[in-house]
Amino acid sequence: MLAAIFNPCDGGPMTKIQSWGISDAFWKRVKPFVPAPERDPQKSYQRKIGGGRKPMPPRQIFEAIIYELRTGCQWKALPKERFGSPSAIHAHFMRWMRSGFFLALWRAGLAEHDEMEGVAWNWQSIDGAMIKDSMAVEAVGRNPSESGKICDQTTSAGGRPWCPVVTRRHRNKPA
Repeated sequence: MLAAIFNPCDGGPMTKIQSWGISDAFWKRVKPFVPAPERDPQKSYQRKIGGGRKPMPPRQIFEAIIYELRTGCQWKALPKERFGSPSAIHAHFMRWMRSGFFLALWRAGLAEHDEMEGVAWNWQSIDGAMIKDSMAVEAVGRNPSESGKICDQTTSAGGRPWCPVVTRRHRNKPA
């Protein structure tokens, strides 16, 4: 199921879908998880149900969310011509997240992947590259971020004690 997000062209060999687009077959599997819009029973509304602007189609919202996740752009940078109002998309994203849509989608995709290929739950590995190598200091040298910091200036590079050539002049005393 989730593999279709990364390879969305499961509609056939001739279909051309953008990297954020989703195929009809994938949408049929995602659509049951999309939460239905709800009205707050504690709130009083001026308009009747169905009044006002028509709601954005859930597929368009889902494609916009996929676009944002794939490109890493900001919500306000979503193309309005393609997806509509970025703030409306973000509001739907937050509502879907609170309702557990993405968690349910993830679990369904994980279960489907487990049935197809099988997840090796018994064998897992952790990459040891998170620990700093002890030999790295000798290979690289001094930390470049410490180049501007004041170091111990008791001795200079020649071994002689450091002292300024000119003593500091106090402004309240005459020269």
